[in-house]
Amino acid sequence: MSAIQHTRLHGHDIAYRDLGDPDGEVLVLIHGMAGSSTTWREVLEPLAQRFRVIAPDLLGHGRSAKPAGGDYTLGAHASLVRDLLAHVGVEHATIVGQSLGGGVAMQFAYQYPELCERLVLVNSGGLGRDVSLILRLLSLPGAELLLPVLAPSFIRDTGNNISRWLHRNGVRPPRVAEMWSAYASLAEGENRHAFLRTLRSVIDPGGQAISARDRLYLAAAMPTLIIWGDNDPIIPHDHGVAAHEAMPGSELVLFADVGHFPHVEVPEQFVDALVEFVDRTEAVHIDADARRRLLAGEAI
Repeated sequence: MSAIQHTRLHGHDIAYRDLGDPDGEVLVLIHGMAGSSTTWREVLEPLAQRFRVIAPDLLGHGRSAKPAGGDYTLGAHASLVRDLLAHVGVEHATIVGQSLGGGVAMQFAYQYPELCERLVLVNSGGLGRDVSLILRLLSLPGAELLLPVLAPSFIRDTGNNISRWLHRNGVRPPRVAEMWSAYASLAEGENRHAFLRTLRSVIDPGGQAISARDRLYLAAAMPTLIIWGDNDPIIPHDHGVAAHEAMPGSELVLFADVGHFPHVEVPEQFVDALVEFVDRTEAVHIDADARRRLLAGEAI
């Protein structure tokens, strides 16, 4: 996997990966909650053979800063992605987001349509109320007192040792490994704090608190691919089906017997679907006039 790079944006250290042809077509890969750019490890190199690939660690995640008073809302994450692209000299990109990253990707496309050539949503948040019970419970007051008990460092270290032993012996359940990685990261106090602030910005005890459903029509002019595992225990695949039906011209790929992490569980199929979509569709650049017409319900 490519080496991590660092820059400072708005006084905070931001980590990211940047690989592939510097002059190639750009893919931006945005990870999910409690994740990092590492989640894309199985697909980074294959995608970099065809694209320039930029994968940030969002603020509060991975190796990026985790400020106590940080803004962890979708809008703030989208702005950070925009500023990172400006930093690395990218003017347009296909935006790919998984889980929380899907919500960030939709917010990015909404706030900065002139920068977004295509939109790819992978088991995305922000498309319905349903979400796993554990995430709803963690949004409750007092979760900050419970998490240190649920994710102490000695359990994390023991679990990591077991995971490495299983990996060395050929046992690689990718879905479990990805969820364990997210859980293990919560052993650190600053990670827990950033996680809970991020979680509570999008989830409440009743479910997902933020929905893009009323603005999906704005993506009518943008090539959009929706990818989902049909056995997702965190966000049901029905959300992807409903979003596809609400977005004329969008495409839907459902992977059978796959959970919340298609890019980890079936990386080859994921890469094939993504590359085929980008190769077959034409990039769009939505200017101010096109934006006005979309808001007015006019075709562009």
